[in-house]
Amino acid sequence: MQKFDAIRPFYDSEINQAITSVINHPMMKAMMGFTFPDTDDEVWKEQLRKTHSIRDFQCNFIYYTIQKVLEKSSEGLTTSGFEKLEKSEAYLFVSNHRDIVLDTTLLNVCLFEKGLVMTASAIGDNLVKKDFLNTLAKMNRNFLVQRGLTPREMLSSSKLLSEYIGHLIQHETRSVWIAQREGRTKDGDDATNPGVLKMLAMGSDEANLMDYFKKIKVVPVSISYEYDPTDVLKIPQLMAESKNEIYIKEKNEDFMTLLSGILGQKKKIHIHVGDVLDTELDAIKSEFDNTNKQIQALAQEIDHSILKNYKLWPTNYIAYDIVTKTNEFAHLYTENEKSLFERRLEMRIDGENPVALQGILDMYANPVFNKLKYKDESES
Repeated sequence: MQKFDAIRPFYDSEINQAITSVINHPMMKAMMGFTFPDTDDEVWKEQLRKTHSIRDFQCNFIYYTIQKVLEKSSEGLTTSGFEKLEKSEAYLFVSNHRDIVLDTTLLNVCLFEKGLVMTASAIGDNLVKKDFLNTLAKMNRNFLVQRGLTPREMLSSSKLLSEYIGHLIQHETRSVWIAQREGRTKDGDDATNPGVLKMLAMGSDEANLMDYFKKIKVVPVSISYEYDPTDVLKIPQLMAESKNEIYIKEKNEDFMTLLSGILGQKKKIHIHVGDVLDTELDAIKSEFDNTNKQIQALAQEIDHSILKNYKLWPTNYIAYDIVTKTNEFAHLYTENEKSLFERRLEMRIDGENPVALQGILDMYANPVFNKLKYKDESES
């Protein structure tokens, strides 16, 4: 399987050497110091030296790092839907995308706690340009999505990626996490990019695409944070887009966003895994012969599941009422929650900047608009 070497995570046989290469790195010391504050450095280093598999690294170290992150920066993680998954089955989890690292890491924490197959997860190579981050990502079973390619290179890269994802699920019984679109949702309006599904379809070995998607067991995932810890960091891009300008990232912007997402305040978090798409794929197959129309219909099915099962928080309802200038959902939040949210807005953005204010309000309000849209459609 050498053809996957450019994008794959480490094999278990490579883990110990990878750990040895970064064990004395300042960022490893910082991470372990955060995770095990009362433990002497030599103790965790000795345990790392005895680690010979990705699972051991994730379960004995990363799991506890994430528990500490949840303790320090959230009011708890709740879940729903996991009971529908089979313990020995591999799935393709297609998720809305709010945080660079936590979306997939929190899903894996839940899968581990429930005795389910953990995921290999897609990550943009632009996020792991630093050697330490690249090594850490590969130690956590992340595989690389190559960015900034020419159209010809992109075609070749997409084909390799699709084959690798198919190989993981069908031959290694390894679940896969992938975001429903490239990059995080900046405006809270979660929508599946059909291009992601077209990429996945390149790995099909079936005459009809829907038979292939049935085989790789597509499971939509809804992840919602009461507070988006990177909300204000998304504003410059939204402002550029509002002026039809091309947004250019600062040199270390991705890294700072990554850190802010991990350590910033999130309050409550909820992860819902939807049903495995099955009868929906049969319906698409019978209704459409055209591949593009099938892909569009599949994207709509994934969106329907993600938006329908998205957990709304008081912050979402408050923002919706502010945007619509109503009190429609005032019964779902307290005056104290509203004043805390408004104070957060004041602290995080300049009140003299109406575009930035509207951007953050939309970020929190759009999930409510989407939920109402799907509710109206189901009742019509």
